[in-house]
Amino acid sequence: MTDDNRVRAATPDAIVAAADILRAGGIVAVPTETVYGLAARAADGAAVARIYAAKGRPSFNPLIVHVADAAQAATLAEVSPLAAALMAAFWPGPLTLVLPLRPGAPVASLVTAGLATIALRCPAHPVMQALIAAVGPLAAPSANASGRLSPTLARHVAASLGAEVGLILDGGASAAGVESTIVAVEAEGWRLLRPGAVPVEALPPSPLWGGRVIAPGMLASHYAPRQPVRLDAATAAADEFHIGFGAIAGDATLSPAGDLTEAAARLFDVLHQAEASGRAGIAVAPIPRHGLGLAINDRLARAAAPR
Repeated sequence: MTDDNRVRAATPDAIVAAADILRAGGIVAVPTETVYGLAARAADGAAVARIYAAKGRPSFNPLIVHVADAAQAATLAEVSPLAAALMAAFWPGPLTLVLPLRPGAPVASLVTAGLATIALRCPAHPVMQALIAAVGPLAAPSANASGRLSPTLARHVAASLGAEVGLILDGGASAAGVESTIVAVEAEGWRLLRPGAVPVEALPPSPLWGGRVIAPGMLASHYAPRQPVRLDAATAAADEFHIGFGAIAGDATLSPAGDLTEAAARLFDVLHQAEASGRAGIAVAPIPRHGLGLAINDRLARAAAPR
């Protein structure tokens, strides 16, 4: 424990309070066996956007969704026999599997960064498990300011995130102290995306493992609509789908009120709508470059990059 009044021992009463915050669209810091996570309901796009705002995350990379078990995972992703075998061998525990997203899965598009895959993990920590049982799957990156050291104690979270998180559940020191191992499960085998708490040598052999590590953020950077994207567009041509913001309504708006949290939550949904419009191009209204606007503009710049 610390003397910070935002930090509470992870008692049953504190877990109930945390669940109430999550149901109301808030975020809480939660212990896991790897590092402390900053959690929001995976189905709540606005709450997930608050994670990015609190962390000052520079771009919308896919987030890991924490589930109760393999059965809950199957409601969110297409689970192949290899994926099922990995779940049986390593869950609950620090192995994250990147799998095809199940059509219609109740997950905000901001969680997957608009991709057709989802990263899933079943945590072994009883506090995280209790919260998932109470409110459903949780998106939870590490509970630290972007670019800072990952937190393994509640006081690390308090020091890194300041007043951005109203409740930090203190479950003591993280057992593993490093993030989960991430593998993408493909038809031919598994591919390592990030080394972590599960040694690669512990995994079954895979023809796709050749010792090269692919950073998870690289996957997000490849997403873009099929059409060319034009930024800072106050108006649109007749053959462009116009994405609005604030006073610029467009064909669809990220936020009529000019709210950056709402805009972040709607970003990938609106980009998919624009892509499906059949227009030759996409024009995007100017978005302020501060707070979550920095992350939104980073994502839009990647979408607009030559390809």
